Amino acid sequence: MSAASPRIGIIGTGAIGGFYGLMLARAGFDVHFLLRSEYEAVSERGLQVNSAVHGPLALARPQIYRDPSLMPACDWLLVGAKSTSNEALAPTIARLAAADCKVVVLQNGLGVEDVLRASLPENVHLLGGLCAICAHRSAPGVVEHQALGGVNLGYHSGPAGGDAQAQLALLNEMVEMFRQAGVDSSPMPSLALARWMKLVWNVPFNGLSALLEAGTEALLGNDDSRAEIKAIMHEVCAAAQALGCSLPEDFPGKLLMGTSRMPDYLPSMYHDRLQNRPMELEAIYAVPLAAAAEVGIQMPRTQTLYHLLRFLEQRAAD
Repeated sequence: MSAASPRIGIIGTGAIGGFYGLMLARAGFDVHFLLRSEYEAVSERGLQVNSAVHGPLALARPQIYRDPSLMPACDWLLVGAKSTSNEALAPTIARLAAADCKVVVLQNGLGVEDVLRASLPENVHLLGGLCAICAHRSAPGVVEHQALGGVNLGYHSGPAGGDAQAQLALLNEMVEMFRQAGVDSSPMPSLALARWMKLVWNVPFNGLSALLEAGTEALLGNDDSRAEIKAIMHEVCAAAQALGCSLPEDFPGKLLMGTSRMPDYLPSMYHDRLQNRPMELEAIYAVPLAAAAEVGIQMPRTQTLYHLLRFLEQRAAD
């Protein structure tokens, strides 16, 4: 392994890990995929991305592993699994991290890096990746990519924690790899700001899509649901502002305009509920609500949405 030819590991080869791992591998990077339930399918048929942006993409023989003990240590680890599995994954991530490894958490929500940090060696860098992408897994080893695909990166913690220039240099390493793979990417000076910006979209659209069983087109096409989305977005913006994260002017309006131009999209929480998988309620709702409450900001609409989603999840578990 070397800086010129880094070894990249993908942990969680679903929609996110599958898409970005495939793009990096097609660009010639040394990419290794850790799979569990999808191992047999990918072993037989390879990894496939049906992309409306790039066309049909495939890796016939990706480097795949079912057992993490057989996977080599990596210079970069991209975590595409849902945040609900972070505690269970932490030992595997630590085992697969080479010295000076950069772990990039490609997950939604707030505080997801904090869960992992305590279980990682001190010499491992921890970064957050905010993915702006419309993608979902349609079958084992098959990803449907509808639109977008960019990744904003921010530094969380590690050996470069007190050196802004060193942090930026690490971020730019991953940014350059993504760009070589045809993925738009930018470094963010503040990971907290990047995560709150993503929450402005995720809090209303993920929750309402799961609760109302509707995609973005239907949610924006109805006056009542559109008004509710905008009101929730303003709640999230107010919390971010109170926590020192200054968002762009009329950020909700810009997000609504951008979403209206996307193809109809069913967010990840919709698919999680449909398939009776745990929803990312802690990272997308509980942690932001608690952070807002600590600075005296109430988010009643977000709180109600969170309670209703918890009801759905608890009923499905009974």
